[in-house]
Amino acid sequence: MGGLKRIAILGSTGSIGQQTLEVARAFSDKFKIIALGAGTNSQLLAGQIKEFKPQIVSFQGPGASLKEMLRPGGPAAPKIVTLEEMASYPDVDLVVVATSGKAGLAPTLAAIRARKELALANKEVLVMAGAIVTAEARKHGVKIRPVDSEHSAIWQCLKGEQRGSVARLILTASGGPFLRYPAKRLKTITPEQALAHPTWKMGRKVTIDSATLMNKGMEVIEAHWLFGLPYNRIGVVIHRESIVHSMVQFVDGSIKAQLSRPDMRLPIQYALGYPDRGFNPDLPVMDWDKALALNFEPPDLPRFPCLRLAREAGEEGGTYPAVLCAADEVAVDRFLSHGICFADIAPLVEDALDHHRGVKRPSLGEILEADAWARQYATRWRSHRT
Repeated sequence: MGGLKRIAILGSTGSIGQQTLEVARAFSDKFKIIALGAGTNSQLLAGQIKEFKPQIVSFQGPGASLKEMLRPGGPAAPKIVTLEEMASYPDVDLVVVATSGKAGLAPTLAAIRARKELALANKEVLVMAGAIVTAEARKHGVKIRPVDSEHSAIWQCLKGEQRGSVARLILTASGGPFLRYPAKRLKTITPEQALAHPTWKMGRKVTIDSATLMNKGMEVIEAHWLFGLPYNRIGVVIHRESIVHSMVQFVDGSIKAQLSRPDMRLPIQYALGYPDRGFNPDLPVMDWDKALALNFEPPDLPRFPCLRLAREAGEEGGTYPAVLCAADEVAVDRFLSHGICFADIAPLVEDALDHHRGVKRPSLGEILEADAWARQYATRWRSHRT
């Protein structure tokens, strides 16, 4: 995997961040953790600091609480900086953006403008501001390395292929835990049930988005910006086994697919070590001595309208995708806190999109204004159901 690579992880205490650190442990001779950014989990961050000894950290909670936890018998606390400062820090070679929501947008742009290698696990960055982010990446010569398993699969399938030979991208979706539920049961789903994903280990927000298929809709928008294909050439199929992570269909009718056991450490490792691959004994491998069935089916859009809403917002463009992200984030938070039911998530998002007055070619400021408007609208929203 070449020489020692110095890495900053933004969102180190989240699911992707923690799994990125697992990969770093497995390749301690290849990767050095220079910077760690976290939200408010000071206890977990303190443990990461003691183990990896970064030069700088970013912490959204009270700085004093982190320093107090590090002081007794431990090393001096590293310097606390902002996420933007971390993303552009001179000693960092590669930035892993593993935060969720709009928190990843400014540091992603900072990393691009500092010409850092960029591994992007925050899909909202491209959903909200894909035109701006990709334009900045082209301007500064930065290639965005996708960490989502679906986009990593497409990235791998496209390697060595001519751009004009691609006919269609096909994203796979597990369908979440409620694929076979009758519509009337969706109203009674609890947060605990929705967080029990059948195949993937993910954070709370993305797990709920997987259950509504909003996650897959956002991935369609993300694929549009990453790979430059129009929406009518990006499809979605349900694949319960989560073995085929996505496919590329070429103009001659042939299809490439990337297969592996569902484990996010594999696409993380590929993004960190690209273009090299390394043997990691901690990763699961396919057992071809056992029978294996792979099944595919089209998504049921009437029962899971979030996929349709995301695609429509992407096609509309402008500030609509930002509204989609913000309204969904609030809706998921309200569901997890028992403020609305599972079946209310899609109507809330749809109402926000219907009431939004979009800007066609927005500036970054206008995107953030749309985000703020959508959050206020979603917070005040009341269900139409009786």
